[in-house]
Amino acid sequence: MSKFKKMKIASEIRRLKKEQNCVIFAHNYQPREIFEIADEVGDSFELARVATNISAEKVIFAGVKFMAEMVKILDPAKRVFLPDLNSICPMAAMFNRTKFEKLKSENPRAAVVGYVNTTAETKTFCDACITSANAVRVCEKLPADEIIFLPDENLAKFVQSKIPRKKIIPFPGFCPIHCKFDRQNFSAKIAENPNAPVLIHPEMPPEFWKFATEVTSTGGILKFVKNSSAPIFLIGTEDRMCERLKLEFPTKKFIPLLNSVCDGMAANSPEKILSVLQTGKNEIVLPEKILNTAKAPLEKMLELSR
Repeated sequence: MSKFKKMKIASEIRRLKKEQNCVIFAHNYQPREIFEIADEVGDSFELARVATNISAEKVIFAGVKFMAEMVKILDPAKRVFLPDLNSICPMAAMFNRTKFEKLKSENPRAAVVGYVNTTAETKTFCDACITSANAVRVCEKLPADEIIFLPDENLAKFVQSKIPRKKIIPFPGFCPIHCKFDRQNFSAKIAENPNAPVLIHPEMPPEFWKFATEVTSTGGILKFVKNSSAPIFLIGTEDRMCERLKLEFPTKKFIPLLNSVCDGMAANSPEKILSVLQTGKNEIVLPEKILNTAKAPLEKMLELSR
């Protein structure tokens, strides 16, 4: 696509979103051209907090479906849209109710914590939600000594390592991007850059945490880079996090360790955002019962994260 056409699309998006009192949210795993038209950019937790404090009538969420659902749940009066309804998180699809009920029957005293990387329906089974940015804080503040953790077992193990006094019971789920990558390439890049900080997302398997300068969320990665004088950083999460970092810190160098892109995140584009503004398609609609039930665990997350 020509530069002129890209500029024309961006200009039309800006015109229409102003006309329609609409804001665009973009997750950190989006490309630069979406960051440049977005009103808010951040990780799941940052955007969840923003969602509760905006007056816009419409939100277009450039991310994956559970993120758009989260905004709708927190403010049902808002009209929320997804650029592509096929933007699905594969981890969210790993939840299985039969397996969950078996786990719950085996641990009847356990509270249930659900990663926001779950469907709206899955959240209805939870006492509180968490993100990678606040998982430790929320689980620590919950009064329960036993916690069933849905559905990322690696993040569950990370929380367990930080709160050994509690029993964190993982559900068998994982993020393919953070678990299925070229391990040889990963090790080679670290060996080639021995002085560079290594920043790793907690969705990665525990065997890789030992390489990390810090294990943290995408928001945490941004904060680390901001406060560091290092010129080069190794980034252990979805590759396009490096695009966000380059935008924020153009004088620094960022090397992706995973060489992996999430298909759901990649399904978004400025053209699809423009199409939503022009047609009103791809609106997130949830049954009232799910809206009402799923809101409490998200509100509990925001409460315990303070």
